[in-house]
Parts: sequence; C-alpha cells; structure tokens
Amino acid sequence: MQGQIGEYLVQEVKPNNVTLYQDFPTTMQGEQTVEIRPRIAGYIEKILVDEGDHVKKGQILFKLNANDIEAQVRSAEAQVKVADSQVATAKINVEKTEPLVEKDIISEFQLETVKTNLQAAEAQLAQAKANLANAKANLEYTLIVSPTDGIIGTFPYRVGSLVSSSIMHPLTTVSNTSTMWAYFSMNEIDFLRMTKDLKGTTTREKLEKLPQVELVLPDMSIYDFKGKIEIASGIVDQQTGAVNIRASFPNPEGNLRSGGSGRVRLPENHNNVLLIPQKASYEIQGKHFVYVVNDENKIVNTPIQVLVGNLKENYVVTSGLKAGDKVVVEGITTLRDGMEIKPRLAEAQSAEANIPNLAND
Repeated sequence: MQGQIGEYLVQEVKPNNVTLYQDFPTTMQGEQTVEIRPRIAGYIEKILVDEGDHVKKGQILFKLNANDIEAQVRSAEAQVKVADSQVATAKINVEKTEPLVEKDIISEFQLETVKTNLQAAEAQLAQAKANLANAKANLEYTLIVSPTDGIIGTFPYRVGSLVSSSIMHPLTTVSNTSTMWAYFSMNEIDFLRMTKDLKGTTTREKLEKLPQVELVLPDMSIYDFKGKIEIASGIVDQQTGAVNIRASFPNPEGNLRSGGSGRVRLPENHNNVLLIPQKASYEIQGKHFVYVVNDENKIVNTPIQVLVGNLKENYVVTSGLKAGDKVVVEGITTLRDGMEIKPRLAEAQSAEANIPNLAND
C-alpha cells in the first residue's frame, strides 16, 4: 500500500576491540646454508648420504679416492725417517768434533762446519715433518664432513666425478633449518605506523615489543608455531619505497624448507574502535557510505572512512560515525536519502568477526 513505512534492521554502533591482519609474501631460508666444497682435487669414490637427508655436524658426506694421497703420506713418512737419521748423524759429528777442538787437534772452523751441517739437517727434518703433516691433512680432506646439523641439498656431481676446490658448483649444501628466517618487505608508511608508538631507543628494541606473527603456508593453513620479527633494514629501497624485514620461526619438526614460500601475517590491535558490518555500507567511486537513522526515524546518507583489513564481515570505521549511531544493515539497496523507516534494532556483531577469511585472501 502506498505510503506504508517499511521495517528495516538497524544496528547501534558501539566501541569494540578488534585485531586486523596484514599479509606479506615471504621466502623462507634456513638460518645457515653452507656450501660443501672439496679442499683437494680427487675423484668421488662414495656418496654416503642422499639428497634431503638430515645430517649431523661432523657426519661424513663424501669420500674421495685416496690412493695417490696415501702414497704421498708413505713417502713423507719415509722422508721424515731419512731426515731424522741425518740429524742424528750430524749430532754425533758435533759431539765428536767438540773435544778435538778443545784439545786443538782440529780448528774452530771445522766445528762450525759440523754445527752448520746439524742445523741444515734439523731444518730438513722440520720440512719433512711439515710435508708429512700436509699429506696427512690432505688424506683427512678425502673425507668430506658436514660442518653443521642440517638438511642436504642436491648433488650436481656423482660417483666418479673429478672435483676440486675450484669447481663451479658445490658438491651440495647443508641447510640448518632448526630456525627458519622469513624475509618480506613492507612499505615505509606501514613500517612507520607499526613502530612509531613502540617503546625503545633503537629499531631492534622497538621490534622486540611487537606481538608474535603467524605464517600462512602455501595451502592456506596456518603454521603450528608463531614467529617473531627480529630485524629491519636500515635503508629504504629508493625504487620501491620498501623496508626489508626478517621474522624467525622455530622449525623443530623440519616442516619448513629453505626456498619455501608463504605469507607472514602481522596482527594489528585496535582498541575502542567502531565496527560496522560490511553489508551495511556501499561504495561509490572509492568512497564508502552508510545509512544512519536519525531521531525522526529518517535515514541520512552518510560518508564514512574505513580501515580495510582482512576482517571476515566487518569494517573498522575511522571517521563519519560516533558511538550510539544507528545504521541500516539490511536492504540498503532499496533505500534513498531522507526516507522514513521503521527501525528494528539488531544485536551488535561480535568482535570475533575479525577472524581472517583465508578463502578470500
């Protein structure tokens, strides 16, 4: 019937506490990734681990053929024995010559000569021992061990390959993934907004005050362990205006791998803010509007500003509304400015609506 006043559901705007989230694409890296390279040249005789294995510090990874080096060790040992005997002979000559000089049987010059021969023999012995130590070290280098606990990478070389310290690619890598580093970038404005109210005299001290962060995995699930933002670069990228940031996540079960992707999710707590259902607003040319019911039950088309986060159903209103205002939350497409309605008050939506809707991220 013409002139009939329609009934519309309205909701009173009340202050609430809410947490917004921001997601930043990230690339994961282990806290330590070590290239494994041979120190000596040789043919790979054995590969004692497999790609993807978890290894311990000191565990043997590769064995190079040691036949030539074993021969060098035996030769060096023989040279030490020869040099040792030469020293012994030179000492005897000195001991025999000294009494003869004291008795003026032979000249002082001859004593100096045999002493010089002793010094030369001792020098040769030292050189022979150094050669032996070097040969033994090279023999040890035929066993290539892991310098740290971690996960084995790929093998570009196989058994029978000739390798050396100058090879283009390492034999493999060992990644220590007990702690994973998540690198991401944030624009300068967001970074300043995040840190400006935090206590601390340095950036590191301020970052320590930030709440823990979450890691969204590629399958959209949330990683079991929360992380912590640790460092931020001291330089803003002039081309992108971004600040590079690193967060760390524990990885006790080894589920995260170096090179993996995901998103770091940062929480942002807002206290005593106004929330409205997203369905209560509409957008024109990038601006948001709601219908506010006045004391005469007439609606007023009201522009608002909202803080758009990944809330499931709500917007945080930053201006345009005040606590106690009533906004129409259903049927807004049938309304026009100044229209009289019969309001039916609805309960305010719980702040639990801040749960991120991953399916729509």
